[in-house]
Amino acid sequence: MTPLKINDFVRELYATNDFIPLHAPTFQGNEKAYVTQTIDSTFVSSVGKFVDEFETKMEEFTGSAKAVATVNGTAALHAALYMAGVRAGDLVITQALTFVATCNAVHHMGAEAVFVDVSPKSLGLCPKALDEFLQEHAIQTEQGCIHKQTKQRFQAVVPMHTFGHPVELDELMQVCSKWNITIVEDAAESLGSYYKGVHTGTFGEFGAVSFNGNKIITTGGGGIVLCKSAEAGAHTKHITTTAKVPHPFEFYHDEAGFNYRMPNLNAALGCAQLEKLEMFIGQKRALAKLYQSFFEKSDLTFVTEPEYAKSNYWLNAIICPDKESRDFVLQETNAAGVMTRPIWQLMHRLPMFKDALCGNLHNSEFIESRLINLPSSPLEIQSL
Repeated sequence: MTPLKINDFVRELYATNDFIPLHAPTFQGNEKAYVTQTIDSTFVSSVGKFVDEFETKMEEFTGSAKAVATVNGTAALHAALYMAGVRAGDLVITQALTFVATCNAVHHMGAEAVFVDVSPKSLGLCPKALDEFLQEHAIQTEQGCIHKQTKQRFQAVVPMHTFGHPVELDELMQVCSKWNITIVEDAAESLGSYYKGVHTGTFGEFGAVSFNGNKIITTGGGGIVLCKSAEAGAHTKHITTTAKVPHPFEFYHDEAGFNYRMPNLNAALGCAQLEKLEMFIGQKRALAKLYQSFFEKSDLTFVTEPEYAKSNYWLNAIICPDKESRDFVLQETNAAGVMTRPIWQLMHRLPMFKDALCGNLHNSEFIESRLINLPSSPLEIQSL
């Protein structure tokens, strides 16, 4: 499969000779009308009807007990880790093959990220690798799951649903239950993705979703915490809104909270986008089928959803035979104005996480050196 053929195919899909981005937002509904309403009302900041409506609609769509809107996805994950009991000095296990925001949130809790390998099936945290790592490095005590040498507490496991493909949640939950560690799902990329018919982000005690401009729906910037219980949701809402105790006029805060509130202006955009979410998911799944068919008989392997999942196919991806062929495709497609990109550099290669404790990362290293993301903006069904 030559880069020229890829370029021609993508240009045919998007029916343009102009630059083709990796993932652009689509505004086809009530976005302007709702945003204008917030401006007319003057409630453009953290209080307004669209914030409440956006949270309610997200609860209905995902099946979460409570959804708490935040200013961005990293803030959502930071708040989720706090609510999961992560504190300074704790260890949080996640995957090295992830976006840096996952590890930044851990770092800003004063905790340390620990990296375990991913599964080729999901590109997300591997249950077998997690269990093997814990058997080697952890012991159970009255204080919880503790690192054998450092005596630090393993407080949370953070699987990330890479490109919207759900991880093997049943197996991960079994491992975490055995070792008494809380799951916090990084569902930043997986809005509209389901594991055995249940929405991602609702299996762990908390899940964090992103609404950045390149996500399947956007609020400009924004995120949301999905909470397992209404009680946990109420506390999450409290600590993300400066922990202010309600009062007609007094300012009293009963704990050190965060100012992570999503502005009403952003929530208005999100409410309009949610009205189109099912359409976007259908368009992106249709696009994925076309990519899968195109690469079917080539030396490039298209990444498909695991058999247990229904994925939103947020970003489509291919696996090249080796790093050299990956680099060649990246160079030639981008030079032609068709945006492709490699997957993120593994987190333990970055200077701030270079001393992190790691397991065997064989699968992560293999994928890092070979994977390419393809243009994945939603396409109108009738044009396919």
